[in-house]
Amino acid sequence: MPDAEARRSTQELARARAAEAGASLRDRYLAVRRATGALAAPLTPEDAMVQSMPDASPAKWHLGHTTWFFETFVLARARPSRPPFDPAYGYLFNSYYEAAGPRQPRPERGLLSRPSLADVNRYRGAVDAELAELMEGGLPDPLAEIVELGINHEEQHQELLLTDVKHAFGASPLRPAYASPPPPAGGPAPALRWIAREARMVEVGAPGAGFAFDNERPRHPERIPAHALASRLVTCGEWLAFVADGGYRRPELWMSDGWDAVRRSGWDAPLYWIAEPGGRWSQFTLGGVRPLDEAEPVAHVSWYEADAYARWAGARLPTEAEWETAAAAAPEATGTFADDGRLHPAVAAPGDGPRQLLGDAWEWTGSPYTPYPGFRPATGALGEYNGKFMVNQLVLRGGSCATPRRHARVSYRNFFHPDARWQFSGVRLARDP
Repeated sequence: MPDAEARRSTQELARARAAEAGASLRDRYLAVRRATGALAAPLTPEDAMVQSMPDASPAKWHLGHTTWFFETFVLARARPSRPPFDPAYGYLFNSYYEAAGPRQPRPERGLLSRPSLADVNRYRGAVDAELAELMEGGLPDPLAEIVELGINHEEQHQELLLTDVKHAFGASPLRPAYASPPPPAGGPAPALRWIAREARMVEVGAPGAGFAFDNERPRHPERIPAHALASRLVTCGEWLAFVADGGYRRPELWMSDGWDAVRRSGWDAPLYWIAEPGGRWSQFTLGGVRPLDEAEPVAHVSWYEADAYARWAGARLPTEAEWETAAAAAPEATGTFADDGRLHPAVAAPGDGPRQLLGDAWEWTGSPYTPYPGFRPATGALGEYNGKFMVNQLVLRGGSCATPRRHARVSYRNFFHPDARWQFSGVRLARDP
C-alpha cells in the first residue's frame, strides 16, 4: 500500500470529524441508522439469526437492540404516554440493563426466530420516523445527550455486527464470504523500530470538550516510566515464527490461565488461521478464505496469546497510558479504516512516530480495565453502560478495520476478557530500557 493511502486515511478521518461537527444531531442520527442497515443488507434472514457462540449476537438482535435503546431511553422519556411499539420487545432486545427489566438470556439470542427480520426492520423504520420528527423541533439537553450516546452505542454495534457475522460465517463448513475479496495488500511491512520515550508525567483521558464515554474520564495525571514502543503492529509473518518455534507448546511463555485456555481450546494459531498441506497457511476473512498475508498485522488473538508472544519476543505489552501518550503525540500515524474487515500492512508514514495507531487492529495493553481516579457512574439504567464491567477484563486501544471511522479516538478504552479472540485484536510491543 503506497504512502499516499496512509495519508489519505488520515485526511478522510479529519474530514469525517469536520463533517460531523457541522451536521445536526438529527442528520447524524439518521446517518448512523442508515449505515447499520447497509452493513446488514448483504445478510439473508437466515444469516441474520445465527448466534455462533454466547459472546456473539445475531445480526437481527443487533438491529433490534439498537432500536430498543432509542425507543426506551429517548422516545419513552420524551413522550411518557406513548405505548411501546411492541411490549415484548423490551424483553427480547434489552442487553444488560438491570434497571430496564428482565431480558432474553444472552446465550439464547439465537433462539429468537420471531420477530422476523422484516418485522425488526419495520420496527427500526417506525422508531426512526418518530425520533426524526421529534428532533425537528429540537430536544432538551438531557435527551440530546442520550441521542449522542445512542449514536456512539450504535457505532459499537456496527463493529460487533461485523465481527459476529465473521464468527458465524467462519464456523460454517461453507465459510461463505460476507463481502467481495479485497485486492492483495502488496508489499512487505517495514522493519520494526523501537521508539524510545522518556519518563514523565502525562495527562490521560478524554478532554472536557466533545463526546466521550464515561469510562474515558476524568482526565487525570499519570507518571509513565521510560520505555520504548514498537513502531508498528506485529505482523502475521512474525507470528508465524512464534508458531514455528513452538509458541503454543511452551508453557513457560504463558500465564497459567492462558496455558489452561490453550490446552482446553486446542489453540495452535490465531483464530481464523487454517493450516494447509505443505506447511502453508490460509485465513478466513469477511471476503472468504485467502492465503495468509505475512505483511498484515496479526489479528484475532487473545490477551493470553498477545502476552505470551511478547514474552517470547523479549518484550511486553504497553500500558494504556503509554499507548495513549504516544497516540496523542502522533495523530498523523492513523492506520486504515476498512469498514469491511480488511487489514492492511504498515507503510511508511510522515514523521518518525508509531504507525497503525487507529483503524487497523485493536491493540491489547497490559492494563486491567479499572476506573480512572474520580470516576463515578451516572445514576439510573444508563449508569450501567460501562462501570459495572470494570473487573476481570483487559484494555484494548486504537480501533480496528471494522471500527466506524468517526468512532475512533486516542482516549477510547475498549475492554474484553483475556481469552476473547473474535474481535480484530492485535499486538503492539513495548519494552523497558
